[in-house]
Amino acid sequence: MRIVVATDAWHPQINGVVRVLSSVLQHLRELGHEVLLISPSEFRTIPCPTYPEIPLSILPRRRIARLLDDFAPDAVHIATEGPIGWATRQICRRRNWSFTTAYHSKLPEYVHLRTKLPLPWLYGFFRRFHQPAARTLAPARSVYAELIRHRFDNVVTWSHGVDVSVFRPKGKAKLDLPRPIYMYVGRLAVEKNLPGFLDLDLDGSKVVVGTGPARDELMRQYPDAHFFIADGDGELAEYFSAGDVFVFPSLTDTFGLVMLEALACGVPVAAYPVPGPLDVIGGSDAGVLDHDLAAAARRAGNVPRDSCLARAREFSWGHVTGEFLDYLEPIDTTLQRKADGYPAAM
Repeated sequence: MRIVVATDAWHPQINGVVRVLSSVLQHLRELGHEVLLISPSEFRTIPCPTYPEIPLSILPRRRIARLLDDFAPDAVHIATEGPIGWATRQICRRRNWSFTTAYHSKLPEYVHLRTKLPLPWLYGFFRRFHQPAARTLAPARSVYAELIRHRFDNVVTWSHGVDVSVFRPKGKAKLDLPRPIYMYVGRLAVEKNLPGFLDLDLDGSKVVVGTGPARDELMRQYPDAHFFIADGDGELAEYFSAGDVFVFPSLTDTFGLVMLEALACGVPVAAYPVPGPLDVIGGSDAGVLDHDLAAAARRAGNVPRDSCLARAREFSWGHVTGEFLDYLEPIDTTLQRKADGYPAAM
């Protein structure tokens, strides 16, 4: 099958969306599918306001149309709601092509945190983006339920995975700090609620691994915490493994792949009982969910490593890729209309 994946999030960005797409694309190609990735590397870009690490493509529609013409896809998947996503959506609608979308991030909440625009208005805007899709892939059952409450159509649940050959226990030698070591790994941005972790009254050490727009300010505010940057997944697995408890303070993640990666390294998770943690930890005994995050962190220290490893093995990228293929909607070329002469369909 010839598959187009259009995304505004791609390397060198480091985030969950890139991790998911990288893993799925690798498995699709191993299965023999031909994949065209349309990403910001194809276009001139400008930094995203308030988040300069994210590049926004400038006027990508014409080039995307040419790429689609040359590739002649059997199916199109639009992974993000940025300029590339909107342009690909517009082209598909003009051509009467079916397509699927994904709801990787709670962008309404993220935009609200940065702009204070009303959440109902923002959800309406993003609902409009996804409405024409044959299916919108939601990364967890709890996110599916949220989208249904916000009147999204054609939503399906699409799980995520972890590569247990990369993320696996590697011992505790990476960090020589007072224990227990409570750790967070991921993007350092306002929506991740890092003060919810760093303000906790906990014995031992607090470790933060990652980059992002909030990093410098967090380092100034929390001089007693230890901040690191990992060089590749191998070192990232060493940091995960060196922790005693992985603390996930986010209230707005759709899934939280880093929790799976921590579990695969044998480290239990402490988090709030909200979407994301509810799906990763759920009713398992691989972590502790509690509205009192400090209490959850202390109790998680007693979780057996084997419970963490067993839970991580339940999530495979092979299964995730199989679901992705099942959800794709093939393009019916007999319904295609010429793009020229038609008004932009929104």
